Amino acid sequence: MSNNLANSGAKPSRSVLFGAAFLMATSAIGPGFLTQTSTFTAQHGAALALVIVLVILMDITAQMNIWSVVSVSGMRAQDVANKLLPGLGVVIAILVAIGGLAFNVGNVGGVALGFNAMLGLDQKIGAIIAGCLGIIIFVNKNAKTIMDKVATVLAAVILLTVLVVAVKSQPPMGEVVKGLGSFDKLLNTETGMFTALTTILGGSCGGYIAFSGAHRLLDAGISGPENVGHVRRSVVQGCGTSGLVRILLFLAVLGTCTVGTTWVAENAQIITDAAKGGNPAAEAFRLAAGDLGYRLFGLCLFSAGVSSVVGAAFTSVSFLKTLHPMIAKYERQCVIGFIAFSTLMMVIVGNAAQLLIVAGAFNGLILPITLGVMLIASRSKRIVGENYNHPIWMIIPGIVVVAIALYSGVQSVPNIVNLFK
Repeated sequence: MSNNLANSGAKPSRSVLFGAAFLMATSAIGPGFLTQTSTFTAQHGAALALVIVLVILMDITAQMNIWSVVSVSGMRAQDVANKLLPGLGVVIAILVAIGGLAFNVGNVGGVALGFNAMLGLDQKIGAIIAGCLGIIIFVNKNAKTIMDKVATVLAAVILLTVLVVAVKSQPPMGEVVKGLGSFDKLLNTETGMFTALTTILGGSCGGYIAFSGAHRLLDAGISGPENVGHVRRSVVQGCGTSGLVRILLFLAVLGTCTVGTTWVAENAQIITDAAKGGNPAAEAFRLAAGDLGYRLFGLCLFSAGVSSVVGAAFTSVSFLKTLHPMIAKYERQCVIGFIAFSTLMMVIVGNAAQLLIVAGAFNGLILPITLGVMLIASRSKRIVGENYNHPIWMIIPGIVVVAIALYSGVQSVPNIVNLFK
């Protein structure tokens, strides 16, 4: 509890709290977010409304528990896990870093796709520029301050862009309301909606995303029971932002695939086919708003990609740096290396859209493990201290999320394996 005592006098800065919230939100609202939501909306139509609502509720529940334990303990998630069971933190750190790398390769590709949509720039050149932009941020000695500001501005850009296209596409709100009751389709394993739930959940709070804001607050010296209220409000702000963008994007794509109440299979097939090697969200925006929509999407994808490259690299390295003192000593250099390696992999491997869906699914499978560990840790006085009692109203929903995420993950494994084919 030494970290906790050292930081107990820190007064939370509103800008840092907002920055952490938007770092988490923009880590979630990355190219994978756009690709997954567009692809699954085209596949499932209005029925996906139920999945999206469930994901938003599960997202808030998971991150509220995780941020609270990390904040109160004053320890990073991997250190919490190691204190709970020696060696467990190493396993979690490796899983999160692998998931973060998979996402970051796609994030770099997402920026390249954004450049291509805006300017027609070759994707490999765009990927190299994307990597350089991420590195430039971390070369600066005020990198973390810049990161907070960039995350906030880009979140606003993404929100406004998706709002414009959502209004333009005129989604069928009556069908959306009916879709909220599609439990029969969700529970039918043949529909593939469990794959959508696992993947979208992974893209919202799986892997590194759930810890990005919490670790950022620790670096800013904000921890301890006295600050947990501020931390939880930051969670709601971040999840609220990503949830709102998710809803607007869903409505935009649904409107693109629907005329009145008539499902336009041709449009849905164009978007679905684009996920196999193209740009599904770009096609949705083009169908909804023509060439202008396509250019707007490029701006949106560029903004989402840049902020997600930053968030994924920062948080993945934050997990690794307590495993060896050399990583902690050369943290900035490790982040730069992480981004450079992601860029190289994107240039070599390509196919960002498919990789982003696979990465979301993989991170969705990690979530039950990381959240489960945090819930167990919340009951350990060695970790949270003698004077803190983790609320039952947070623990019970947390257990429900672990159970749903685990069941959904198991049900979706066959379809996830098919994504690699």
